Amino acid sequence: MSRPWSAVRAALTVSVAVAFSCCVQAGEPIRIGSKNFNESYLLSEMAAQLLEQHGFSVERRFGLGGTLICFEALRNDEIDLYVEYSGTISQAILGMPPHAGLAQLRGALEPMGLRLLEPLGFNNTYAVVVKETLARRLGLHTIGDLARHPDLRIVISHEFLEREDGWPGLSATYGLNPRATGIEHGLAYQALDEGAIDVTDAYSTDGELERYDLAMLEDDRGFFPGYLAVPLVRADLPPGATRALADLAGRLDDARMQALNAAVVFHGRSYAEVAGSFLAEEGLAARQQSDGVVWRDLGRNTLQHLKLTALALGGAIFAAVALSLMVFRHRLLSRVLLYFCGLLQTVPSIALLALMIPLFGIGVLPAIVALFLYSLLPILRNTVTALTTLDPILVRVAMAMGMTDGQQLRWIYVPLALPSMLAGIRTAAVISIGTATLAAFIGAGGLGDPIVTGLALNNPGLILQGAVPAALLAILTELFFEAVERAVLPGHLRART
Repeated sequence: MSRPWSAVRAALTVSVAVAFSCCVQAGEPIRIGSKNFNESYLLSEMAAQLLEQHGFSVERRFGLGGTLICFEALRNDEIDLYVEYSGTISQAILGMPPHAGLAQLRGALEPMGLRLLEPLGFNNTYAVVVKETLARRLGLHTIGDLARHPDLRIVISHEFLEREDGWPGLSATYGLNPRATGIEHGLAYQALDEGAIDVTDAYSTDGELERYDLAMLEDDRGFFPGYLAVPLVRADLPPGATRALADLAGRLDDARMQALNAAVVFHGRSYAEVAGSFLAEEGLAARQQSDGVVWRDLGRNTLQHLKLTALALGGAIFAAVALSLMVFRHRLLSRVLLYFCGLLQTVPSIALLALMIPLFGIGVLPAIVALFLYSLLPILRNTVTALTTLDPILVRVAMAMGMTDGQQLRWIYVPLALPSMLAGIRTAAVISIGTATLAAFIGAGGLGDPIVTGLALNNPGLILQGAVPAALLAILTELFFEAVERAVLPGHLRART
């Protein structure tokens, strides 16, 4: 009897453990980040679909921008993993010798609570590219050949422009002009194809190399280190997730990765579809159906966009109106406040979002704070102006009637300032809807997600998937506030707005 009971007890123990594991996997989602270029989207989507096949809940935070944003998000526990490159880790992140091995990188990352998994199999090194026709005409074979043609228009991606393993070090090694112009990586290839620029940086596995008939110039001085693609994860990632990701190790060589990238940028397939097909071909996942994905994503992105805008606008309305009522009688104080809010408007929106990252990390919170700050000025200025330009005769009459300051605000100031106040809120709402599309750069989602992805993939269709709904939201917002004004304001006051 003891043996059967032992077997039953063991089976129950295993069942409970499996159930517990499933509960854990279905609980806290694993947050996967990516940079804002095609291959990073694709590799992160592979990891996401693979983890979903193993029962994990996944939260995608794609298109986060450059290396340091992704890495800091990982260190600050705002994402759990993303795919990085060994040369980028050694040079741009850790400041180690360019040809540091994986063991050295692992040793430097472990004290940070990070782990480097096994490489995926391919080396996506940086490259310098020109049109094949230009290379033949000028006899360009190596990067050093560019020094003989200082008149060539060199325009490179923003991140490559700043990295030590990018343009500063490359130009010094080859004696090239250190000054170059920046461009969004996804737009550089089209600019080359149209003849707007002559030289740019590329990744050796990019699908665009074949699409645009580009020639890679030989790095004859060996400046670029190896860039092995490797998942970089938090040390506290569940062991089951780490084992699942290990299935990707060594499955991609350079040619296979370039073909997958080309399937997105050249053949027009979505990166989610290409990632799913690859996993199915490798026997790592069942082939997924993509029916209704566009509409599902549109609905999710629209709701997230409304959430960002509503929270930021609601906070701005409360703060701006309260501040206006407190300072409008103090001329100097109100001018200082308006001046400060005006200064905030001069900060480019993408820069303001970036400034929020050290304070609030990435995601929804910094996006809401930035949108809140941008929404303050229209509401504050309209409200303060309306309150300070009120007919003084009305104020004197109210005082003669013995009204207290609170009664004057309630019955005189606020009702008469309401048309201008609503006009300011209306303006702030439209500004917030447009600016919220940039929140996707810091992982806040919304209708900026397809726009950022479309820019990375040079896909006008994806850009329109975000831009058109955002424009429609702005129009609907205008109509909504027009209806509010009709419902709230008397006819003679509506004519003033």
